[in-house]
Amino acid sequence: MGTRLKVLNVFKSLHRTRRDVFKDDDRALTAARLKINEEFRKNKNETSEENINKMIKMGTDVEMVLRQSVLQMEHVGEDTLLLRPREHHMLENVPFCDQPRKKT
Repeated sequence: MGTRLKVLNVFKSLHRTRRDVFKDDDRALTAARLKINEEFRKNKNETSEENINKMIKMGTDVEMVLRQSVLQMEHVGEDTLLLRPREHHMLENVPFCDQPRKKT
């Protein structure tokens, strides 16, 4: 796959991820869109294949972090937050034990 196509795929996937992660949050959607576009525009004249591949790797890493680490929360009251986890965050919970096992 050509470098130009790889860059375009990373750009599109970042915007798809932005749309999924910040769903229903216009302020965050706009800020993320502006930041993604700014970073790609800033580096559009890069010609070094090595630097371009590093930036592609960074873009895919950023996408992974956004998908796995960002949780949406909304203020619904003065001291209340509403958590909106995505399906990815809904994992089987491991039981927690208050009392550690005794060594025998």
